[in-house]
Amino acid sequence: MANFIPEETIRAIENAADIIEVVSESVVLKKTGKNFVGLCPFHSEKTPSFTVNPDKQIFHCFGCGVGGNIFNFLMKQDGMSFPDAALLLARRYGVDIPMPQMSSIQKSRISEKESLYALNRRVMEFYQHMLTKSSAGDKARQYLNRRGMTGPIIESFKLGYAPGRWDSLVNFFAKNKVSHALVQKSGLVVTKENSNRTWDRFRDRIIFPIFNSSMQVIGFGGRVMDDSLPKYLNSPETPIYSKSRSLYGLHAARRPARINKNIYIAEGYFDVLALHQHQIANSVATLGTSMTPEHVRILKGIIGKQGQVILVYDSDAAGIKAAQRSIELFKKEYVNARIMVLPAGHDPDSYLLEFGPGRFAELAEHARGIIPFLTDSAVKKHGLSVEGKIRIIADLIGTLAAIEDDVERSLYIKDLAERIGVDEVAIIEKIKKISGAGKLKVQSPGASVKTGLAGNNTGDGKGIRLEKQIITMLLQFPEIVPEMIKRNAIDLFEDKNLRSIGKMIIINDTIAGDGKGVSEPGKNNSGRIADILASINDPEIRSTVISLIIEEVDWDKNGCKKLLSQFENRYKRRDNTLLQEIRTAEKNNDHALLLQLLKQKQIQARR
Repeated sequence: MANFIPEETIRAIENAADIIEVVSESVVLKKTGKNFVGLCPFHSEKTPSFTVNPDKQIFHCFGCGVGGNIFNFLMKQDGMSFPDAALLLARRYGVDIPMPQMSSIQKSRISEKESLYALNRRVMEFYQHMLTKSSAGDKARQYLNRRGMTGPIIESFKLGYAPGRWDSLVNFFAKNKVSHALVQKSGLVVTKENSNRTWDRFRDRIIFPIFNSSMQVIGFGGRVMDDSLPKYLNSPETPIYSKSRSLYGLHAARRPARINKNIYIAEGYFDVLALHQHQIANSVATLGTSMTPEHVRILKGIIGKQGQVILVYDSDAAGIKAAQRSIELFKKEYVNARIMVLPAGHDPDSYLLEFGPGRFAELAEHARGIIPFLTDSAVKKHGLSVEGKIRIIADLIGTLAAIEDDVERSLYIKDLAERIGVDEVAIIEKIKKISGAGKLKVQSPGASVKTGLAGNNTGDGKGIRLEKQIITMLLQFPEIVPEMIKRNAIDLFEDKNLRSIGKMIIINDTIAGDGKGVSEPGKNNSGRIADILASINDPEIRSTVISLIIEEVDWDKNGCKKLLSQFENRYKRRDNTLLQEIRTAEKNNDHALLLQLLKQKQIQARR
């Protein structure tokens, strides 16, 4: 926890915030009982194991073990620090954070990112003014008009213009007394090494502000209006901007993409603007980088398990290269991706202007899956002569080898073999050779398919399962705490981690309840849970606690007492068994076993 944010303020933020609302912006959630489930945004999975409990305001993934509260989710999802997450939620839900309680060092640490957000917004407004209000922007306005960009889309995406001078922004910063250190961290200026010479990064370009999901300006893109190079220029990585996690237009595409269960990925800023202008708002673009696993997970969280990504390209060549680069990425993340190639000479902008959104939608309906698209492209390129078939296999063999799912790979191999008239086994052998012996399991034709779940057998016996149930009961039904104290049941636990968790819960409740053994009768259990989680530093123990909290169990006092009695009876039986074993070892003069059993008895007595 950030000790310069008062605990009562943190609790106020937690009480005001809605974890379902926040998580739903990144993950498609479905209600199941008291919980909501969805595909985990932090690891690859086919079956939803990511669970959110709105009553307790926590989440937990039973697949990768990640879990926590609303702050932890934002910290993990967006790479935020705790103060950043707290400030973002405080702003969103109208909670004041008393900054004066911080030291000057703490204030500077937390304020750097806030200052960068504020600076970027001022720069965005400067560029907007240059485009819409300044005579310097005449050329840029005419250019946008020729590209068919209307006033509403320019305003919606806050487009601007960077003047052609080398020092327009430099002078703006000087006039407004912005610190040199902050200017440097923003990436908006370039300083020559071993020199004090500084100039604007963006000059004589259309400016595209890049927003995060909270509508904060995190960076900028710039495009020239002639044939100058580089055609596009983007902000460098900064403390608030990461290209591998950012997508242009996502702030506007998130909601329609969730509704439509699909999203278009175009190649550039103007493609996205054209799509949005023609009411195809579920569209984004990467920012000068190829698709990354982070991009795919973000999109998967928005469109859900049944959704699809449609990659929109201007030519076959661009589509083929993109498909080859991204096949492993999309397959690994279990995302259904399709390739949509526009007719020669068209980009989304020109195609929509000439044919309209209806024809674009029809073209999208016939978008091909990545493997079928690559197969079609290879056949079209090489033909079906003997030499052509050899080249087709050479083109596709690496792509097929990249598919991890044995059944899926087998089906694509079968389809390719039938398509080009080649023996299936020959393709399989080719894949085995390039993949290395034992590295790749390729299923032979006609082989039976085995399915099933690999169990996570931890070796826990009945006693450990009972102990986990008791901890779950303690977490979810605080009224049983006085009974636990009365019976001294925690000291009988075999598992030392569960024993320490149980003691921690009881201590927490005893302190909160003024020594009465339960925290504030009638207190909202989500606040109590937050207090317990806040006291845990060990991430493994924290994960264990969250997984137990989030389980759906209906407790009542009688059921709790029965569980405790069952546990105590088992302990007595175990104790009696140990005594009997000690007597038998004495009778048989088995001194080594007797010593071992007596040590075991001493350990139990010390608990």
